[in-house]
Amino acid sequence: MLFISRRIDFSATHVYRVSSWSEAENKRVFGLCSNPNGHGHDYRLEVVVKGALNEKSGIVVNTTDIKHIVGSFVEDELDGKFLDRQHPYFVTHMPTTENLAGYIWQSLENRFENCELHRIRLYENHYLSAEKEKAALTRLTRKYHFCAAHRLHSDQLSAEENLELFGKCNNPHGHGHNYYLDVTVHGEPDPVTGMIVNLAELDEIVQKQVLDKVDHKHLNLDTAEFKDLNPTSEAVAMVIYNMLHPHLPELHKIGLWETEKNYFEYRGAGELS
Repeated sequence: MLFISRRIDFSATHVYRVSSWSEAENKRVFGLCSNPNGHGHDYRLEVVVKGALNEKSGIVVNTTDIKHIVGSFVEDELDGKFLDRQHPYFVTHMPTTENLAGYIWQSLENRFENCELHRIRLYENHYLSAEKEKAALTRLTRKYHFCAAHRLHSDQLSAEENLELFGKCNNPHGHGHNYYLDVTVHGEPDPVTGMIVNLAELDEIVQKQVLDKVDHKHLNLDTAEFKDLNPTSEAVAMVIYNMLHPHLPELHKIGLWETEKNYFEYRGAGELS
């Protein structure tokens, strides 16, 4: 099976408001997004299709066909629109990133020939995205940032073994990174708010349970979690998952960017896909 990705960009305006709620309640749940005049985003849509190789042509599907199908849909329905005022679906469904991803999936799922829609991922901005696959819950990813130092050193290895395995990362004084943390939740968007989780509540949980404990800290010296655990990025991803899961039952996975080149991902028991 081969997978082919195509990216389409568009811009749109929307507002999050429940007309039957008070102004105070709308602001409490939706924050700045409740501005009645609306706000906008430059969205990035990634569409992935899959299929078998046509041995005669050497392709699965002409990428121009993907561009035409997705581009025509986006131009007709989404690009340049005030979604909850101009789009029939979003007049009655909150145009959250989760709901947008779900609608785009439903709209594109059966439009391709000689291939099958595999996944769509919609970026509202650098820090928020949603994705949808066949027979899978909608996933929402929120990105966070923290700075920390660590030393890679195992008490179960000799000094020579540590130096050979970890190299300069075994520096006794430690070294540091600008970490980026992807927190992914999954579920069905709430029929009223359009949210899998309230972003303000998610931010509060991540701040209290994780960022307050690791940001601008030396992981080996300043955190209880790594007092007896070598703070490799694999371990950091696993520990952060365990820090969040009791407070965030919708948690699907943790992604940790140690650098732009090094990415680590952890999913809890039962989270295999």
